[in-house]
Amino acid sequence: MKKALFITLLAFFSTLAYGQENACTSIVVGKGASDDGSVMTAHTCDSNFRTWLTMEPRKTFAPGARDEIRWGLMHTEEPYDTRDVEVKGSIPAPSQETFQFMNVAYPCMNEKQLAIGETTTEGRQDLRRGDALFLIEELERVALQRCSTARDAIRLMGSLAEEYGFADNGECLTVIDKKEAWFFEIYGSGKSGRKPGALWVAQRIPDDHVGISANVPRIGIVDFKDPDNFMWGSDLRERCKELGLWDGKSPFKFYKMVSEEGEKGKNFSHREVFVFNTLAPSLALSMSDEEIPFSIKPEKKVSASQMFQLYRSTYEGTEFDMLKNLNTEVKRWIRNENGELVTVSDTTCPVSPYMTNAMRSLLNNLKPGTVSWAYTISVIQCSYSEIIKLRDWMPDEVGGVAYFAFDIPALTPRVPIYAGQTKLPAGFDVCGQKRYRKDAAIWRFRETNRLAAFGWNRTAERMKKALAEYDRIIFEDAPELEKKAVELIKSGKKEEAIELLNGYCSRLSASEQKTWEELKEEFWGIFARSL
Repeated sequence: MKKALFITLLAFFSTLAYGQENACTSIVVGKGASDDGSVMTAHTCDSNFRTWLTMEPRKTFAPGARDEIRWGLMHTEEPYDTRDVEVKGSIPAPSQETFQFMNVAYPCMNEKQLAIGETTTEGRQDLRRGDALFLIEELERVALQRCSTARDAIRLMGSLAEEYGFADNGECLTVIDKKEAWFFEIYGSGKSGRKPGALWVAQRIPDDHVGISANVPRIGIVDFKDPDNFMWGSDLRERCKELGLWDGKSPFKFYKMVSEEGEKGKNFSHREVFVFNTLAPSLALSMSDEEIPFSIKPEKKVSASQMFQLYRSTYEGTEFDMLKNLNTEVKRWIRNENGELVTVSDTTCPVSPYMTNAMRSLLNNLKPGTVSWAYTISVIQCSYSEIIKLRDWMPDEVGGVAYFAFDIPALTPRVPIYAGQTKLPAGFDVCGQKRYRKDAAIWRFRETNRLAAFGWNRTAERMKKALAEYDRIIFEDAPELEKKAVELIKSGKKEEAIELLNGYCSRLSASEQKTWEELKEEFWGIFARSL
């Protein structure tokens, strides 16, 4: 009991590491930029949102039925938890059966290989309208239930937000299908118009490019003469004029209009610079630049494995590394081969990249400039993350795969969840944010991860080794697993293929959870002896 309380408190206090809410990171890779011709996107849910997830089945509505739009879903504890959930309104239900989709806090993938990543972009406060109907997660849900392509999803979300209003903060969705990748940025309509609407623009990522959105709006000048690469709201220009955001003559630079950060002239943060410089070092982008490109062509094709590593990044070894000034020499006594006590020196870093605000402040008070803060891609307040790959040469049930992980992206192994799966591992449908729950799968990882972060200098290499082993298993198993599933589907045995994928996901997750339980006991043993 005491140990559980310790871990719960440690988990709570360590979420205060940065004090920044809704700070998610979404990278998108065009099919010509990936190593295998897939289209990829990803999302880190970097806030205290629910961690339960399900595969929502297809749904059929009765003629004339309404589809309820709800608020409060982000903080529920289980799928059927309706506490503090409000039915805000409704829209006409679809006449056709909906698609199955992967339901996380921000719904992310459906059975037709349509996928969405998300990042909040902190729009201007005067654009928000509380009388609007839609929050971003419900727009995503509706699109995944009703659409099979990125363009159709963007059109639907944009039109619904225009008609019923967008109530959320600024948002960027990275919307992809088997062929294309898009950024969809949306904001409230402020005091423009008689009823709430939305200001929205979408821009296509070139097939051979990579893009990233990390809490700063990225879409610049909108080319209204290029509908192949841009989409926009039907009343966008009129509303922007009415709000005084655009004079009707100058170039229509979206990010400068809709965000206070963009108004200052910045369309990027540390994360965009890090990812672009990692994938295209010759660009030599800098935080001192006034503006960086909307997307870039990587110097080498990007693999799913490389995406795993990007999402584990804490900028180790770069100019943004918060720990670069924290290595210290520690002396200890050991017995040599003659049994004599001698001193040896080790160089170690006694804190982790997941230090709290208080620790960072203490270090900088002791010596100013010791720790320079930079928001990393892997953060301790992450609820969950997924890296999604879509492939047009495979049946949809197998071609779409979301590599999912609970908690800190750099410390939790991923498990592949395929678009056709109908079941998820035990404990995935229980949220672990409100309290310590042994039946919530996230706590199998979170306990170990918090211990690892607490004693980073003693645990880091062990964690990296365990993660690398599961990466190897995933990528070595995938070709044979997917080949078998495809053969079953082509031979008319779709249900057997689905059971194959369901079973693999559950077995791999069980193995990962068992390993992390063993690591937890190993780390307790380390701390029982000394730190």
